[in-house]
Amino acid sequence: MSRYTGRVVMISGAGQGLGRAMAERFAADGAAVAVGDVRGPAAGETAALCGVPLARPSTVDVTDAGQVDRWVADTVDAFGRVDVLVNNAGVLRDNRLEHMTGEEWDTAVDVSLRGAFHCTRAVFALMKAQRYGRVLSLSSVCWRGNFGQANYAAAKAGIVGLARTVALEGAAHGVTSNVISPGIIETPMLAALPRRARERLSRSVPVRRAGHPAEIADAAAFLCDEQAAYITGAVLDVDGGFSVGSALR
Repeated sequence: MSRYTGRVVMISGAGQGLGRAMAERFAADGAAVAVGDVRGPAAGETAALCGVPLARPSTVDVTDAGQVDRWVADTVDAFGRVDVLVNNAGVLRDNRLEHMTGEEWDTAVDVSLRGAFHCTRAVFALMKAQRYGRVLSLSSVCWRGNFGQANYAAAKAGIVGLARTVALEGAAHGVTSNVISPGIIETPMLAALPRRARERLSRSVPVRRAGHPAEIADAAAFLCDEQAAYITGAVLDVDGGFSVGSALR
C-alpha cells in the first residue's frame, strides 16, 4: 500500500504549476485528491492526469467563503473526510509601491491570504473532530520582502503568520500546520518572464538552476505524511539556497 492510501487531500490552485505537481504526487502515493481551481477546465485536466476515481475536480474561487465551504462539503460527501489541505492558490499583481493600485493590492492579498484563511477555517473543525489533519500552505521566499511586490510579499508573510497560529491551535488535536517557501521554480509564472530575466534569476540561485515543481511536491508529501507528526509551525525553504545566498551577497 502507498503511504497516502485512504487519505483525502484538498489542493487549491491545482490547475497548473505547483498545485498540479502536488496533486499528481499525492495521487501517485495513493491519496484521493480534491482538485480545486478558479478555472474549471484546468482543474479537470489536473484530475485527469491524477486518474479517476482518485481525483475530483471542482471550480472554486478561494476568495469566496461560500464556494470554499461548498467545495469542502462536496469533498466530504464524495470521500468521507479531509486529511490534508494544501493552500496553494496565488496570483501576481506586481508594481512599484507608488504605482500599485488598490485593486492590485486586494487581488494578490485576497487570493493568497484570504483564500488560505477561508480554506483552513472550512476544514479545521473537521480535522480536530477526527483528531488528525495536515495543513500545508505555500508561501514564497518573497515573504521576506521583494522589490515591486509589496502586495505579494505581504500576503506571503501573512501566510506564515496564519500557518504558525493554526499550528498552535491545532497541536493538541493532532493537526499540524506548516509552510513551504519555494524559491525560483519552473512554473508558468516563471515562464512568463523574458528569457534573459529567467536566466538571470536561475544564475542567482546557489545551486545554479531553477527548481522543478516535482521538488516542491516531494517536500509537500513529506510534511503531510504521518511520519511528520512532530513537525508543526515550520517554514521550509525549498529554494536551492537562494534565501541564504541572497543574504550573503
